[in-house]
Amino acid sequence: MDYTKLDGLIPAVIQDAETSEVLMVGFMNDVALAETRRTGYATFFSRTRNKLWMKGETSGNKLEVKEILVDCDDDTVLLKVKRLGDGNVCHTGERTCFYRTLK
Repeated sequence: MDYTKLDGLIPAVIQDAETSEVLMVGFMNDVALAETRRTGYATFFSRTRNKLWMKGETSGNKLEVKEILVDCDDDTVLLKVKRLGDGNVCHTGERTCFYRTLK
């Protein structure tokens, strides 16, 4: 993976493996991607907290990784996931982070 373009991070697009709905976008460093692969659950690097975090570690709404795809430039990943817990991914309680329309 090419982590040089975003200061050691790569975007991670999260998609529901069953419905293909885009759920969220996060960022990963090499450690977060390795942890995701090791555990089978989506783990990200929080830019605001400057640390790793597993999605759902407090809410229970984990993202079980079914497949990881890499883009043609090796600088973005697409994680196809199964939503666990109540299925809501957004920190606002919504099913997906993409629930608003730009007007």
